[in-house]
Amino acid sequence: MEYVRDSSKNLQLLSELLLSTLSSLDVSVTPSSDTYSERVCELAAASGQDDFESLRALASTNHVIMRAFLPLQQILESQGNHEAAERAEGAIQEEGARIHHAVGFLAEICSTLEEGGCPVTIIKSLDHWPDLGSDLDLYTNAEAAQVIELMGARFKAKLHDRSWGDRLANKWNFVVPGLPELIEVHVRRLGQTGEQTAVTQSLSARGRMSEVHGHPFRVAAPEDRFVISTLQRMYRHFYIRLCDIVDNARLLDLRLIDFDYLHALGSAAGLWEGIATYLTIISEYVEAYRGQGLPLPTQVTTSARFGTDQVRFRRDFLRVSILPHSMNLYASELMTLLRKGEVRNSLRLSLLPGLATAAALGQKITGSDKGIW
Repeated sequence: MEYVRDSSKNLQLLSELLLSTLSSLDVSVTPSSDTYSERVCELAAASGQDDFESLRALASTNHVIMRAFLPLQQILESQGNHEAAERAEGAIQEEGARIHHAVGFLAEICSTLEEGGCPVTIIKSLDHWPDLGSDLDLYTNAEAAQVIELMGARFKAKLHDRSWGDRLANKWNFVVPGLPELIEVHVRRLGQTGEQTAVTQSLSARGRMSEVHGHPFRVAAPEDRFVISTLQRMYRHFYIRLCDIVDNARLLDLRLIDFDYLHALGSAAGLWEGIATYLTIISEYVEAYRGQGLPLPTQVTTSARFGTDQVRFRRDFLRVSILPHSMNLYASELMTLLRKGEVRNSLRLSLLPGLATAAALGQKITGSDKGIW
């Protein structure tokens, strides 16, 4: 691909399926097989047994099986490749069953917490709909002890081991019997070190209700979704999933973003340049596949630090250059917190380089950053 170095055939196929048609960004519309280009049909036809399993694994880690495999199944069927089409259909059915099971649990958990005086907002997990993440993320302003008590009493949930990063971020993971996915609860703070409280002040208040599989959920407003996604991708993991591209591109295509509010919120948190950069990367990636970018105002494009020229596809994800680019974004966030006199939040954030170094060393020595990150 033109904009991302070292891209694989499977990445290109998934990106074509997800982005090459405008309607594919609308989850209520499923493009027909004849909507897709000759290129995507060739890529689909070339996927054999081994390629299909690696394609499925990549789609799974990027949370796009439901959105990518339905059109893939249609294309394969139209090509007469019934065996491959059946494998795609099988992947859809299996993932659909997992999602249905997880959403049912999530609805019961949210209802129990709400009734117990712990109002929660779903963050990240339902942004991928009709796909679903590998864990289920909630945010609450309630006391952590109250959440722990309710989860244990109602669901016999056990606390998962907390890493150094979890403790700093004020985050608890719960293992719920019968639910393969972890329930991850963020309490009163966001960010890798829990440094962000400006963002959380309006998160719950600005949330809106959304119905999924017949269950009502409170989800974050579009602007808050962008901020949370930016925190996760540009300031913590330093990689972007395909689901992030599609999720956020859809919000932009539907013009659901109040950019003045997003700018004010991002600037107050010291994250505006990171948000602008993230949006620019998404727009350039989309442009490479459908021929046009996303509707971004000049306040975004002029604030972006870099674009997809600093993104490389490695180990299943679109990885963002850490040095010097991501470190510059980190420094900007830290300086904003210091200028605002947020001493405790600044101290929390100042621990990030040491935490990241420890995680990298642990990964190199033991093959895992468990207990650190």
